Amino acid sequence: MSQTNILLSCYYETLHDLLVENKNILINRIKDVLKDAVNTSGFQKLTRDAYEAYWEACLAFIEERIETYNPIGIQYTYGRESRDEAFKLEMQLDWYDSRKEYKKLVDAAYKKAEFMTSDESMAEKAKELIKEVGAFPDKSIIAGFKAKPALNKLPDYVVSIIIEEHIGKGVI
Repeated sequence: MSQTNILLSCYYETLHDLLVENKNILINRIKDVLKDAVNTSGFQKLTRDAYEAYWEACLAFIEERIETYNPIGIQYTYGRESRDEAFKLEMQLDWYDSRKEYKKLVDAAYKKAEFMTSDESMAEKAKELIKEVGAFPDKSIIAGFKAKPALNKLPDYVVSIIIEEHIGKGVI
């Protein structure tokens, strides 16, 4: 396994730990961010039931993101070829295109890993990487929503905003 792949694995593991440790903080931000997103995106006012449904979807998306970054999650139980096929399928299914963001993440990880010395901590490099590039695929989700707001994109957008706010506060 290359240094870059090790750093990327550490990046995902660090994001997983960050979200697990701060899950309640993230959950507490949903209502405010959701309300703001609905108000600024030109959507009609949501009914109480609809608002509650989007709030619950955001909760589920936080759980989904935690599992996506899980270092012992199902994505690591298959060989490299299966993961590559799953990634290609994901690119076709998602409403946002994260290929450029993923390339930037890999390039940034490569640059960090390439110049690492033996006494540098992989965990510290992963934290630096998160501070520099954020949590993949947040930037793609945020850009996709802002380019064409839609209610079906709302939970992904809200969760991405909350995660990026949290990273921006320097909690890692």
